[in-house]
Amino acid sequence: MTEVTRPTNANAPRPRRVFRRWPELLFYTLLTVIVVLYSAPGVGVILTSFKTTEEIGRLGLWSLPEALRVANFTEAWTGGNVAQYAINSFLVTIPATIFSIALGVLTGYVFAKLPFRGSEALFVFVVAGMFYPPQIVLIPLFRLFNAVGLYDTLWPMIIVHTAFGIPICTLVMRNFFSAVPNAMREAAIIDGSNEWQVLTRIMLPVSLPALAVLATLQFTWIWNDFLWPIIFTQSDNMRTIMVGLASLKGQYSVAYGVQGAMSIMASIPTLIVFIFFQRYFIRGLTLGSVKG
Repeated sequence: MTEVTRPTNANAPRPRRVFRRWPELLFYTLLTVIVVLYSAPGVGVILTSFKTTEEIGRLGLWSLPEALRVANFTEAWTGGNVAQYAINSFLVTIPATIFSIALGVLTGYVFAKLPFRGSEALFVFVVAGMFYPPQIVLIPLFRLFNAVGLYDTLWPMIIVHTAFGIPICTLVMRNFFSAVPNAMREAAIIDGSNEWQVLTRIMLPVSLPALAVLATLQFTWIWNDFLWPIIFTQSDNMRTIMVGLASLKGQYSVAYGVQGAMSIMASIPTLIVFIFFQRYFIRGLTLGSVKG
């Protein structure tokens, strides 16, 4: 028997799969536009850092440099006191990041695994600090640190950043610890572990993604802060790198090229931190956000 095949109509309309890709195409187009808009200031800073002030005034900020000059980077490092500003920023950022995360781990563990009467209300009170505008406490804190002799030192910035970092650290760690099964804690307690051992030997090792998220966010926020350093410091030796960047000027005009070079150098530590914690960052943002 011969196989009979049905004739196909060459003119029959085919399903238009292109229209099914319109949402995806629109999404990536919108994403590309957003990336370009967010990248534009960074590209302008990079272009500016390789140009002289005369070249910037003649060709504008967005033009390509006539030659790749590193004189702006040299001047920013030597004349801009970048080394001292960077040291001050590290002396503020690293302790404040460690203290805020450590306190957030302790409070988050208590709220998640050791609830008590009124703990939910206290948790809401602590997390409400995220919505507390820092501007309304500028004058009281200024008077306080001036009265105790801490004005124009690095301690006020460390204390304030630690205090304002506790709410977000508590929220993230509490949500993460809540997602960890209670059976792990109960098994460790049966084996003779106390709460401190449960926290340090069981909870912290499994919470590395959440800790990486907090380390990245806190380091970036504190490093880029401009408000508190300009309020609590006066002398040039106590300035952080962001305040030093804003005060960097030429003899007769603003040194845009030097400022651009200093901006690039100031952004390197935050880029290094993000690259180092990148593989934990996205996973840590989602872990603990949904229970069940």
